[in-house]
Amino acid sequence: MDVKSAFLNGFIEEEVYVRQPPSFESARFLDRVYKLRKALYSLKQAPRAWYARLKSFLLKFGFVMGSVDKTLFLLSHGGDTLIVQIYVDDIIFGGLSHALFFLGLQIKQGPEGTFIHQAKYTRDILKKFEISDSKPMTTPMSTNMALDADEDGEAVDQKEFRGMIGSLLYLTATRPDIQFAVCLCARYQASPRTSDRQAVKRIFRYLKFTPELGIWYSSGSSLSLRGFSDADHAGCRIDRKSTSGTCQLLGTSLVSWSSRKQASVSLVQAAASCCSQLLWMKATLSDFGFKFGKIPFLVDSTSAISVAKNPVLHSRTKHIDVRFHFLRDHYEKGDIDLIHIVFANQLADIFTKPLEFDAFTRLRGWRCVDNALIKGEIECQWTSLIALLV
Repeated sequence: MDVKSAFLNGFIEEEVYVRQPPSFESARFLDRVYKLRKALYSLKQAPRAWYARLKSFLLKFGFVMGSVDKTLFLLSHGGDTLIVQIYVDDIIFGGLSHALFFLGLQIKQGPEGTFIHQAKYTRDILKKFEISDSKPMTTPMSTNMALDADEDGEAVDQKEFRGMIGSLLYLTATRPDIQFAVCLCARYQASPRTSDRQAVKRIFRYLKFTPELGIWYSSGSSLSLRGFSDADHAGCRIDRKSTSGTCQLLGTSLVSWSSRKQASVSLVQAAASCCSQLLWMKATLSDFGFKFGKIPFLVDSTSAISVAKNPVLHSRTKHIDVRFHFLRDHYEKGDIDLIHIVFANQLADIFTKPLEFDAFTRLRGWRCVDNALIKGEIECQWTSLIALLV
C-alpha cells in the first residue's frame, strides 16, 4: 500500500466490505469480512475520499482553489506564491525546490529556461520491445502509408500491440512530434494487423533516431497566448472523417496540443476545439494573475473564418451542430481574433497528416515571435520548439 495515500485517504460515506487479506485471516472468524471505515488505495471510492481530505486540509491552511482547475491550489504570502498541483496520487509543489523527476518526466532547469524530456523512458521502451538494434528512421510515419481495416492482413498479438501503443501515448507528454502517428495507430487496437504493427514499429525507429528530443520553455519569452488550428480533408480511409489538429502557445513555448479524429464531418470542428482550449487556458492563467485580451487564433481555412465571422446563418451552415457556433459567439464577444495564416506557416499541420522530412522538421522546429502580426499573417523565425538536449 502506498503509505502517503493511506495517510491521506478519507472517510467514506458508502457501506463497503472487503475480504480478509491473505495471511491476515482471523482464525475465529474465517467466514466474516471487514467493514471499511476509510477508503483503501484501490477502492473505486478512494480517489474522491483522498481528494476531499486533501482539499479540506489545504483550504484550512489558507490555500485558494483554482477557479477552473480544481486540482490547483495557490497560497500567496507577500510577493511569493506557493503552487500545489495534484495529479491522481502525486503532488508537486512549485516554489520549494527545482524538480528533477516528476511522473517519469526529466526536468532540467537553468537561467535561460526549462527543458522537459523523457530520454530515459524512450531508451527503456526501445529495449523493452527489442527495437534498440533496428534501423533508425527520420520521420515517425511515411507519407505513402495509408492505414485501414486491412481485414485480409495477418493478425498480431493484441496484448503486445496495446502495450506498445500505451507506452507511446505516455511519451507524447513531451513528444508532440509523434502525436499524430501514435493516435492514428491507436485506432486499430481492437484488431491489429501486421501492417499496423509495422506502422508502430516505424515510430519506435524514429524514436531511436531522436531519443533525446523534448520541450524547451524559455524563461525570457513574453506571456502572450495564441492558438493554431488545422484539419486534413477526409483523411480516414474507413469513414472518410477528418483529423483535427490544434496547438496552443504561451509566449514562444508550446504548452498544449491535440490530434484526434472528428466525431462528425464539420468545417469548423477543429477550430471550435482549439477555441475551447484557449478559453480554458485563459481562465486558468487568470488564477495566477495573468490577464489576456483578444487571443490571436490562427487558421489556414478561409471557409472556417467566414463561417465564424458571418453573422447570417445561411443554408450552407445549417448542417453544423449548434454547439460549434460558440466559435462565432466568442469572436463577436472579442475573446478571440480569427486570423488567416498561410499553409506553410500552420504549426498545427504536423498533428493532422504524415509529412515529408523537410516539412516535418521545419514545423517541428518552428515557434512564433511575440505578437508581430503582419498583414493578417504571423511572423515566424527558425528556432527550437522541440529542442535537442545539450
